[in-house]
Amino acid sequence: NCVKTAPVSAAMRSRVPDGRHVIVHTGQHYDRAMSEIFFEELGVPAPDHLLEVGSGTHAQQTARTMERLEPVIEAERPDLVVVPGDVNSTLAAVLTAVKMGVPVAHVESGLRSFDLSMPEEVNRIVADRFGSHLFLHSDEAIGNLRAEGIAAERMHFVVNTMIDTLVALED
Repeated sequence: NCVKTAPVSAAMRSRVPDGRHVIVHTGQHYDRAMSEIFFEELGVPAPDHLLEVGSGTHAQQTARTMERLEPVIEAERPDLVVVPGDVNSTLAAVLTAVKMGVPVAHVESGLRSFDLSMPEEVNRIVADRFGSHLFLHSDEAIGNLRAEGIAAERMHFVVNTMIDTLVALED
C-alpha cells in the first residue's frame, strides 16, 4: 500500500503545503522488503506513528490495528483519514475512523473480484460502503459501485496511483 500512497501523499503535500499530514504505518507488513524500502525509494516521509501490528489471523490483525489506531485518531483529530487498498489495515482504519466520526477517503475504490471467500474482497466492500470519498480509476470500478447503490457524489475518478508510481520510477 505504500506504492499506492506515495503519489497521494506527494499530491496532498503539494496542494496543501501548510496542512498537517500524518502518516500512520500499521506494521501489518513489517519486513524491509514489504515496508521500509518503499518509504526510502518512493520518497514517502517516515511514519509519524508506527502501530507494530505484525502477523496474526485476520481478526487479530484487524483488532490490534483498531485498538492501536483509536488513540492516534483521538490525539491527531484528523479532518480526513485516507486509506489505500484492501488489506486488513484498510478495513480496521475505515471501521475505527467511521466509528469515531471521521470521514474516510478510500484510494482504489470499486475494484471487485466477486469472490467473498477472499478476505480482501470483504475489506474492499466495507471500505467502499463506509468511505465518504471514493477514489477510483476505471470504468469497471464505477460500474461496480453503481451496482452496489453507491451515490455518484461520493465517487471521484482519478488516475491509477500504481501507474503514477511506476512512471515516477521509470528511469
